[in-house]
Amino acid sequence: MSFEYMSQEGYDKLVAELHQLECVELPQVREAIAEARDKGDLSENFEYHAAKREQSRLLGRIRFKQRVLENARVIDTALLAGDNVQLLSKVEMTNMANNARMTYTIASPHEANLREGKISIKSPIAQALLGKKVGDVVEVHVPAGLLKLRIEGISQ
Repeated sequence: MSFEYMSQEGYDKLVAELHQLECVELPQVREAIAEARDKGDLSENFEYHAAKREQSRLLGRIRFKQRVLENARVIDTALLAGDNVQLLSKVEMTNMANNARMTYTIASPHEANLREGKISIKSPIAQALLGKKVGDVVEVHVPAGLLKLRIEGISQ
């Protein structure tokens, strides 16, 4: 069994998503199945088969989120040291090739969202940054080639 470490925010978001799936979306699909069943012959009833497929998809998502939450461990950010890069660190860095500055937060795979500036701890960039300190230069192999990044700042 492996633990899924995440922030309190990420944990709360997963709980809310699971609640939405179980208490809102699943009852709607069950109602759609009942309505389609009332229309008669199920062998040629497209609405019934579509609703059953949707129910199956929802049940799979619910089971997945339940497993993640069973193994979830919330990290207390107050206990994290801020001198090196680790899970939940906010890292400010400079691309050495074009001097572009970027800031990313290292997050669990379930919290990763590039629009929010959160990259998965399993991504190549995060893997290269883990354990490094301010001023370190890391080389990362990405699909576009070799990327050189200098760490400018680390915060929690």
